[in-house]
Amino acid sequence: MITMDRVIISPSILSADFMNLEQEIRAVKDAGAEWIHIDVMDGHFVPNITIGIPVVKSIRRKTDMFLDVHLMIENPEKFVCEFAQAGADLITFHYEAAENPDRVISLIKDCGKKVGISIKPGTESNRIFPYLKMVDLVLVMTVEPGFGGQEFMHDCAMKIPSIKEAAPENLIIQVDGGINNITSKICKSLGASSLVAGSYIYGSCDYKKAVESLL
Repeated sequence: MITMDRVIISPSILSADFMNLEQEIRAVKDAGAEWIHIDVMDGHFVPNITIGIPVVKSIRRKTDMFLDVHLMIENPEKFVCEFAQAGADLITFHYEAAENPDRVISLIKDCGKKVGISIKPGTESNRIFPYLKMVDLVLVMTVEPGFGGQEFMHDCAMKIPSIKEAAPENLIIQVDGGINNITSKICKSLGASSLVAGSYIYGSCDYKKAVESLL
């Protein structure tokens, strides 16, 4: 479930060892992470291809963790119900990828799932203000979506305060891109309530210490 008691850490499996994905997910859960972030890329909206519906379904069978599914795909309305059926708990789509964001939001809600809307670094935060009362989460990208391990873009983090000011009190503001023990503090100080970290956690020799350093 979604909780606002503390910052929600959502490790991105994009940086996990896919040969041992079940163990990698269990390990970050044991380390204190509440969510798992699943990056779905189609090679069109972003210049990379990752995983799809069958992998989400397989992950759902192996864990009870909250599945935070981030769709970096064109025409998200064509696939949200399939990802919902596969076991996603939260489905985040990109504002830039949707011709009709209201329609995508309604589809996700009709599937009984939580809704997130994301913006790329080049998109101004005010573009999503009309949707803030309709969604559960806003995802602010602090790198160009497509690949893990990129450097944190400080200017993008400055979108957080304006979103927080315009948003209802219970909206989760999530940040993804270049998150580590230093940039996490910047994001939290600006009002972020959820952090996605991939290479920082999965590249660490101590997952628990890495997760705790973000809280």
